[in-house]
Amino acid sequence: MMRIFLSVLLFVLVSCHSHSKKEAEKKFDVALLKQNEKFRIAGAYDSLINLNKRYYKKADEMNYADGKALCYINLAELNISLENFQKSQILFDNAKEILDDSEDNLHKARFYNVYGRFNVELRRLDKAFQYNNEAMSFIKKSENYELKNDILFSIYLRQAIYLMQKKEYEKALEYFHKAKKIDDTGLADCAISDYVYMHKDKDSAYKYITMAYNKANINGKEDGIALYANTIMGEYFLNYKQYDKAEIALNKALKINEKTKHIYAYYAKYIYNDLRVLYERTGDKEKAYLYLKAYTDAFYRTNTSLLATINQDMESFIAVTQQDANHHKSKIYWIVSLSFIGLCLLGLYAWRIIIALRKRKKVLAIEAENLKIRMNDNKQEKVIELGKKNDPEFLDRFKESYPEFIVQLLTINPNLENSELIFCAMLKLHFTSKEIANYTMVQHRSIQQKKYRIRKKLNIPGETDIYHFFDTLK
Repeated sequence: MMRIFLSVLLFVLVSCHSHSKKEAEKKFDVALLKQNEKFRIAGAYDSLINLNKRYYKKADEMNYADGKALCYINLAELNISLENFQKSQILFDNAKEILDDSEDNLHKARFYNVYGRFNVELRRLDKAFQYNNEAMSFIKKSENYELKNDILFSIYLRQAIYLMQKKEYEKALEYFHKAKKIDDTGLADCAISDYVYMHKDKDSAYKYITMAYNKANINGKEDGIALYANTIMGEYFLNYKQYDKAEIALNKALKINEKTKHIYAYYAKYIYNDLRVLYERTGDKEKAYLYLKAYTDAFYRTNTSLLATINQDMESFIAVTQQDANHHKSKIYWIVSLSFIGLCLLGLYAWRIIIALRKRKKVLAIEAENLKIRMNDNKQEKVIELGKKNDPEFLDRFKESYPEFIVQLLTINPNLENSELIFCAMLKLHFTSKEIANYTMVQHRSIQQKKYRIRKKLNIPGETDIYHFFDTLK
């Protein structure tokens, strides 16, 4: 009888401990992800970094592997916004290694949602769709607690953006409205106004743009949402030649950008280009030139002013995780040495963990070394910079980097002109139509016509993606 009582008591104690641990982990998730999103929207870089470092240590103390994975995902998302993709990949790999053994569907949904965004930035749209659909699948299977709607909102929003890029506009609008139903920040209003402005009747866009703009300004915060809303409103006024209002909205966006650029670094170039167009149209050539130069230099100025700090912070963070791996490795060796005496099964299990940790450390070291090599190799960056400036030296420098590419083009069609070779080179570097139009200062429609002519001259089938065609050439 006493044995039965002790067994029941032990079961109750274990169950209570398990329940208590799960509740602590839920509190950890909510506190981390809510604060992380708050700092991300506010553009508070230092606070976001320190938050994730602090919670990474806390997860280690709790022996909560999934908590570490969430920190990796948060920092990977930050590096996407800074276009620091190599660091993002390392952090995603670390998160995935943990989550492959996790049973938490919410965490997996968060991972695949952000990883989808990473892939679309690298112009892997099909992959982005695949990962976002996986996120959708995991969120449906997850428990229904307060973080679920936050992640579901982001999944719907990303799905809508991907559908826009696939030109499935009706489906995109459907997902935008799904996102809007569970959003109270105004971000969905911004996204819908941007969508309507770009792809629908521009007169009807004003309602959505005004809604987003007013909500952002009534809020009074100078954050990522206000930055988005003021930029869209400025573009709307610019399109309708209301230049005074456009100038006010765009200058406000520029002011907010100064406060948030440590997280929204990619935004400045769009604002600079809008201001360039504004001053060209109003005849202020001096300001137009000033913002043209600012626009072409934005990406590189961002690199020099931000990436040094980001890299230092990220190297520090990765170093901590390597120390963490070594610390756990020594603990595992201790377990192996004790268990080897009589617990062979436990020994085998521990040995598998050691192999996994060795593999993780090796992969991390290789990635870190490759990253340093790529960061030091700025030859490709110089070619891209010349392309963005529409510099006369661009084609010559491009030929140095891709000597076989031009030869293959001329083999297909020896009658290609220099301007057409430059256009093909820009497509090879994955410049979008909008970017090429901006860099060469021509209408977006002209770029689409150029693409059509290039397809004919190079015999590229209509169903073949033009970027994929150029990727197949050396």
